[in-house]
Amino acid sequence: MSERNPIPLILTAIGSIAGTVAVLGFYGYLHVAKPQDALLLSEFTMLKTIPSEDYRVSLKAADQSAQCIDGVLVLFDLQQKGLSGVLVDDRKRAVRCNG
Repeated sequence: MSERNPIPLILTAIGSIAGTVAVLGFYGYLHVAKPQDALLLSEFTMLKTIPSEDYRVSLKAADQSAQCIDGVLVLFDLQQKGLSGVLVDDRKRAVRCNG
């Protein structure tokens, strides 16, 4: 039995993986998260409602929409289609909702 050279097999495996990643990236099946894709919790403020006090909010709607999915509050970005995330606190605990 003769010995085989493993270098062509290794190069073929690396080339196959690189080609697969390139094709998936070209057709949009890969998404590399960027820092600007994440909205920090500090960008949101909770307004506490007190029965006898008035509060003011802007008439213009935010660029995000929230929906209760499986008891967790999920935010959807209206500017970047397909971008969504779970609202969490500073300890990475999901904000729960009834729905």
